[in-house]
Amino acid sequence: MGKIIAIANQKGGVGKTTTAVNLASALGVLEKKVLLIDADPQANATSGLGIEVSNDKKGTYELLEHTATVDETVLATQVPNLSLIPSHIDLVAIEIELVDKSEREFMLKKALKEVKDDYDFIIIDCAPSLGLITLNALSAADAVIIPIQCEYFALEGLGKLLNTIKSVQKLHNPELDIEGLLLTMYDSRLRLSNQVVEEVKKHFGKMVFKSIIQRNIRLSEAPSYGENIIQYDATSKGAQNYLSLAEEVLKKNKMN
Repeated sequence: MGKIIAIANQKGGVGKTTTAVNLASALGVLEKKVLLIDADPQANATSGLGIEVSNDKKGTYELLEHTATVDETVLATQVPNLSLIPSHIDLVAIEIELVDKSEREFMLKKALKEVKDDYDFIIIDCAPSLGLITLNALSAADAVIIPIQCEYFALEGLGKLLNTIKSVQKLHNPELDIEGLLLTMYDSRLRLSNQVVEEVKKHFGKMVFKSIIQRNIRLSEAPSYGENIIQYDATSKGAQNYLSLAEEVLKKNKMN
């Protein structure tokens, strides 16, 4: 039985796409069959895996419109065991196009139903908003990972996201679970970074992943080469952090 995990936070720049691409890649390297869905119109997860963003490829837009099936949208990647459903700027229009459709929050869930068991994990990279696309991702997901940047405004907006998750649990997806809060962009030299880690752990305890993603220049460089961090520099802190996170996710799901 496959598990669907959404990577969500309406705050931009917290490491959602970095986490989606590198967690999915790390799980693939650890021999799990993974599907990554780029559900962000900016399509950074698509280009970050070295796949050209173009509107002649069917992708998440067609999947949500139900004009294409998962099999018609899936692309192979250079990463072992990892497939991708790409995104494109056209995805912006989906919010308007689905607005008068019945059960519009469940378009992604319905589309994934037929293939869920074909994968160990389906990872969804959400847009930095709480709009209809993210709502579709949360309605389809079994769990959500929330990246939190180790910066001053880290907890700002987190309450809003947790309220949205509660509302999705109540109205659309009672099975939705929080897989964990992931601390990103951590710099051990900064007192502020350490304070944020303490604060988040104090408030959320066991909900926080033990793995922390450190600020790492190699992580920022990798997408410009169309590679994940393990391909780009397997010895870097970033690669070690994401492999550690993948192992933690597998352990949590009793799959290691």
